[in-house]
Amino acid sequence: MLFLDTSALVKRYVEEEGTDLVLRRMDEDPEWVVSAAARTEAAITLCRLGFEAEGAVNLWRRLREDWDRCHVVPVDPACLDRAAEIGCQYQIRTLDGLHLAATDRLPRPLVLLTFDRRQADVARAMDLAVEGA
Repeated sequence: MLFLDTSALVKRYVEEEGTDLVLRRMDEDPEWVVSAAARTEAAITLCRLGFEAEGAVNLWRRLREDWDRCHVVPVDPACLDRAAEIGCQYQIRTLDGLHLAATDRLPRPLVLLTFDRRQADVARAMDLAVEGA
């Protein structure tokens, strides 16, 4: 099972350092998991990258198509509570806490694919397998 945070998910659509790893890992592992928050975070990130209207529409379409293939962990009260615990314990940002709280609800084995070093460090402290950062 491959859990993608937003830093990994965006690399599927935007060619940058780490894109090859994301594409390879997504090809190797057909079971993709994301936090429900990742869709909004990825959409905003793609918009902020400044693509022209047609390019942005194409990226958003590809994201929506991939989203239908993903197992989505809901951001419900239990996830929010766990994210607050993780955030307070490790002093990380809210969205990072949400992604990690989502991983905490999943069976193992699980690999977290992230390019956020701080989030990766916390994930390792939580005994998660991490790739990317």
